[in-house]
This record gives sequence, structure tokens and C-alpha cells, in this order.
Amino acid sequence: MDYTLAIENTPDTIPGGTGILLLHPSIGETDRIDTDFLKTDTDHFLVISTRTTAREVEQKLEHYDVDESRAVILDTLSVERGYSRRGSDNVHYVSAPDDLDGIVEQTRNFLDSHDGKLRVSVDSVTEMAYYADVDRAYEATEKLLDLLDEHDAVGLFHLSNEVHEDETIQRFRDLFEGVVELDVDGSVTSEF
Repeated sequence: MDYTLAIENTPDTIPGGTGILLLHPSIGETDRIDTDFLKTDTDHFLVISTRTTAREVEQKLEHYDVDESRAVILDTLSVERGYSRRGSDNVHYVSAPDDLDGIVEQTRNFLDSHDGKLRVSVDSVTEMAYYADVDRAYEATEKLLDLLDEHDAVGLFHLSNEVHEDETIQRFRDLFEGVVELDVDGSVTSEF
């Protein structure tokens, strides 16, 4: 199964099972790329948010006119920060951003329980590495990529290219079939 890819300067389609690494500056405007990825040619999508709360994700989706009825949000921040939270069919929680096993398990549950064209956004791997460590974030990313392959889904994984050493960035790049780079000026380049 092929998926349309509505990100500038990338191929028109990618095959199911493809993971894309989004390399971006720390202050980069990733929301535009993320929401273009999620709202095109999609039946259901999962947003794994290690950077913002579920409410902030909902606001982003609404602002960029993404169909929220297709969204499932995994909030990794609210429990740890003591925010009030209400679980629902479309919003799930893990205890903290370093609960990488919980993140992988919730992703598996999403992919097992939804049909059609499925997309996953991981925002962000950098935060996973910050709360856990680089090795654990790398292992979790590998597991998530395996799940995408197993379920013929596609994923977009955010990684800041300003806070990691070159060796770490290259290590993550090597995991992915596609890399999209967002420059400080907003320009986009890609390698597939």
C-alpha cells in the first residue's frame, strides 16, 4: 500500500512500512510539516507527544485544519507534571516521557485496533532521549519502525539537529528510509 506524501521536495508517495526522520533546528516550525503529513491520505493517525500535552496537540490539529476525528493522541507529559487528565477513546497517557515501553505498547495497541491507512508522528525523539537517554530512545525508535513495517503504516519522527552530536544524528539517520531536513529559513530538502 502506498501513501501520498504532501511534504514539499519529497517523493509523491511512499510505501507502507516507511519511517521518515524529520531533522529540524530547535526553533524550527515543524508543525506545518507534521500536520501536512498527518492530514493527507490517512484513515487514522497517532500523535506520540513527548513535547506537549494532549490539549496542545488538539489545538495544533485544529489550527492546521486536521480532521481530529481521525486522531489518537498519546500524551506522555500530563501524568508526570500532575496536570488533570481525562482519558478517552482518542487520548491516552503514559506515566512519563521516559516510559518508552509504554509508548511502544500504546503504539502497538493503536496499530492493532485501527484499519486502513495509518500514520504515526513521534514528536519528538529528541525529548525521548532527553528524558531517557540516546540508547533507549534509539531502541524504542527501532521498535516503532518495526511496528510500522508489520502494520504497513508510515511514520514521521522528529529529531533536533542542533542538540545532538553528529555521530548521534548519523546513527538515527541510518535507521530511516527517508530523511526530511527543515532549515532555519523554513526550506525543506529530503533524501529518499
